[in-house]
Amino acid sequence: LRVCQRCGYHFRISAAERIEMLSGDSEFEEWDAGLRTADPLTFVGDGESYPEKARKAGRKAGVSEAVISGRLAIEGRAVAVVATDFAFMGASMGSVYGEKLARACERAVADRLPLLTVSASGGARMQEGLFALMQMAKTTAALHRLGEARLPHFSLLTDPCYGGVTASYATIADVVMAEPGALVGFAGPRVIEQVTRQKLPAGFQTAEFLMQHGLIDIIIPRRDLTSTIATLVDL
Repeated sequence: LRVCQRCGYHFRISAAERIEMLSGDSEFEEWDAGLRTADPLTFVGDGESYPEKARKAGRKAGVSEAVISGRLAIEGRAVAVVATDFAFMGASMGSVYGEKLARACERAVADRLPLLTVSASGGARMQEGLFALMQMAKTTAALHRLGEARLPHFSLLTDPCYGGVTASYATIADVVMAEPGALVGFAGPRVIEQVTRQKLPAGFQTAEFLMQHGLIDIIIPRRDLTSTIATLVDL
């Protein structure tokens, strides 16, 4: 499970590893694998176009986008899953990311499935500008429809989870979970200290600190994740 047996440190894992861990022996049905990002701003940085950067990131990470979505069974319970892969451009949220999540919500409503999101991200994708920022509203609206259908959204925050992802769908779940030691926030500590001109408490963006202050409902070690989700689905 990529967890240190001595200290319990949870190493980062890919979206594919996460899905394999959750599904066990069950089959995973992937959705929207063919979606690819466009280049709405014809963005160029350091002499490299956005599509070129995305292709390089895909080859390095072994995925075509920052999100994998689909249907699987967790201990026999059918669940719609959306998992991010930090190795792809820091799992930044762009148009494809938002579209995959919105479509997963629509399929969950149609098939009467609970939704599990597993999030690690650096925030909105700057190469898409306003198009990326609008995914915050888009994903929140999609989850509102899920709520109207009386279907639950379970959110797991993993290390690191920042920016527009934390500020939108990842923290408006029925149950907000986190892995031990995960760093979760909007802006980084140095930015906050510069803006507020205040010294921040030690570890104020760790999952443990945030659970003490009410943002997170439960911290779940990776070994207990599947059994906990199965129990939540039953409830």
